[in-house]
Amino acid sequence: MTPQELRASGSLALIFALRMLGLFLVLPVFALEAAKYPGGDNAALVGFAMGLYGLTQALFQLPLGLASDRIGRKRVIVAGLVVFALGSLVAAMAESLTGLMLGRALQGAGAVSAAVTALMADLTRDSVRTKSMALVGGSIGLMFALALVLSPLLAAWVGLSGIFGLTCALAVTGIAVVLWVVPSEPAQQANQPRGKPSELLQHPDLLRLNAGVFVLHTVQMAMWVAVPALLVKAGLDKSTHWQVYLPAVVLSFVAMGALFSMERKGKLRAALLGAIALVLLVQIGLGFVAQVAAPSLALLGGLMFVFFVGFNALEASQPSLVSRMAPAHLRGAALGAYNTLQSLGLFAGGFLGGALFQWGGMTSLFVVTTLLMLLWLVVTWPLRPVGRAQH
Repeated sequence: MTPQELRASGSLALIFALRMLGLFLVLPVFALEAAKYPGGDNAALVGFAMGLYGLTQALFQLPLGLASDRIGRKRVIVAGLVVFALGSLVAAMAESLTGLMLGRALQGAGAVSAAVTALMADLTRDSVRTKSMALVGGSIGLMFALALVLSPLLAAWVGLSGIFGLTCALAVTGIAVVLWVVPSEPAQQANQPRGKPSELLQHPDLLRLNAGVFVLHTVQMAMWVAVPALLVKAGLDKSTHWQVYLPAVVLSFVAMGALFSMERKGKLRAALLGAIALVLLVQIGLGFVAQVAAPSLALLGGLMFVFFVGFNALEASQPSLVSRMAPAHLRGAALGAYNTLQSLGLFAGGFLGGALFQWGGMTSLFVVTTLLMLLWLVVTWPLRPVGRAQH
């Protein structure tokens, strides 16, 4: 990467990291802490409040992605982070479950993922795009592992309101990074022809990638309903689950080098299908582990490592492919559609995982996630990724 590309990739990955850390810090403790608020005795409403973020984010990803094509990436990113910060502040000041729901809805309305990803695509060459996206995927994985360690400690110290206050501060820091660290967006951005979101339907491979990110995040959220319970069955106290997650995430970054090697050799399709197959194998493995009375902690740790290898590779390669395969004047809209399906997958996975876990048990949950991964593999098989631009 050139110094400019390193600066762009690092600063935009930092924006993702700051925003996702704020979100992940809430997830491990939300259900327990929200029960202390008036109205929090309704488990269904607590679950809805937690997932409401994904719904509103799904509603706003495409419009804000399209807006970034027309009025500029940075304006949309700053506006979205302001809304996200306001939502965090509302949730921090909430005195009831209704207040928490309003805050979560506002947080989701600050849907800047598409604009941030589109700006990264604008500021990097095709030949290094996947590496840039890998920084984003890696930062998200690290923030998830870090949140698992910090969240219970922060909840005990400052409570849920304090965590939302910290989330607001992280969003404000992200605004500062956009204004003073992220390089200027290309001058030609404002002069691009305007496109219509309906044009995206003319690109079957973009539809395949959108279906893929929906399945990936549906499976991710669904499996996380059961994985903590499996770790407890294996004899690991819930306060120390990070001892499995953190090494698995960190070691998976080392294995990511294989993706870059395959991309350089023009084998990105094989890398993409291989990553899908890895996540599929993990679902099959977890399905077998779920039937064991005392599962092996080492086996679970190995499965988590394989999962994060596949997950991080897909998080890096798929948005990179969307940015390459979409027409330049529709790049923000294409990434907006992609992130909309990602958000819907997060919501669907939480709902599906909870329902399957309650009514059918762990085995049923992993049978469904396995079938979803098989379906994704079949749908993605005809995909023909565009090659890297030569520079």
